Amino acid sequence: MEVIVAQKCGFCFGVEHAINLARQMLSEGKNVYCLGSLIHNKQVVDRLVDAGLHVVDNLDEVPMDRKQESEAQAPETSPESQAGSVDEHFPTVLIRSHGCDPELIEAIKAREFELADATCVLVKRVQKLVRQLHQQGYHVAVVGDPEHPEVQGVLGYAPDIFVLASEKDLERLPKFGRLAIVSQTTHSIKDFERIVALAQKCYFQEVKVHNTICHETTRRQASAIELCSQVQVMFVLGSHNSANTSELAQICRQQNVDTYHLQNFSEFKPQYVEGKEIAGVTAGASTPDWIIQEFVDELEKI
Repeated sequence: MEVIVAQKCGFCFGVEHAINLARQMLSEGKNVYCLGSLIHNKQVVDRLVDAGLHVVDNLDEVPMDRKQESEAQAPETSPESQAGSVDEHFPTVLIRSHGCDPELIEAIKAREFELADATCVLVKRVQKLVRQLHQQGYHVAVVGDPEHPEVQGVLGYAPDIFVLASEKDLERLPKFGRLAIVSQTTHSIKDFERIVALAQKCYFQEVKVHNTICHETTRRQASAIELCSQVQVMFVLGSHNSANTSELAQICRQQNVDTYHLQNFSEFKPQYVEGKEIAGVTAGASTPDWIIQEFVDELEKI
């Protein structure tokens, strides 16, 4: 079978930064706890866990180290008597690539854990922008998935932020005010433009729009669309909970080509390619090259 891989697919720089940061700290022997999945790819995270990374759901699951326990149990013990008897390093708390709300950052500092921030720089840009727009007097709206960790983190940077998951959410917006719209960085550009166009028809004094979608996301979507015209079936590789991978799969389906969203080749079924001679492969921003190459190698054998 002939297999064509999209020109733009796989790891983005934000994902690479997060993985490299985690690997570096683990190689230094640090006791690293990540709040949630570092990236949306189970295979990659599992490898980091095998290397020593701890994945927890909340800050309360990060244990006090021996030094903290000693201080909590014997606060009157002199520093001299403690010297050399305990580990001098606090656990390291790693912020996932999707970011988090500022209250969590303050809570980490308050507990005196070492903080390592793997938040994508483009997500940080959205966070700062949301705060600035609120301070300038705008009602702020984010186009995206309200359940996505990036969006949940952004909500902490200003009060009363509106999440626009569909056009129905526009009905909840306050009327006649000044509206500023940003986007989840991994959202579909087509959907963002559609909701912005509808918002501009509402009764606002002003609508300010900031396209905060990652350029890498946009390039991957454009590359996938181009590839769809050359193949008979598309395979989109990446975790099922990856927003940008799901967007890629949806966009490919909209091109009227059979599309399958798979995590890796273990989910492949022969009937997917029955009667097909040319297959296309693309992948989300959290999908490593080795998963893509393994899938292509196995598909070419058919």
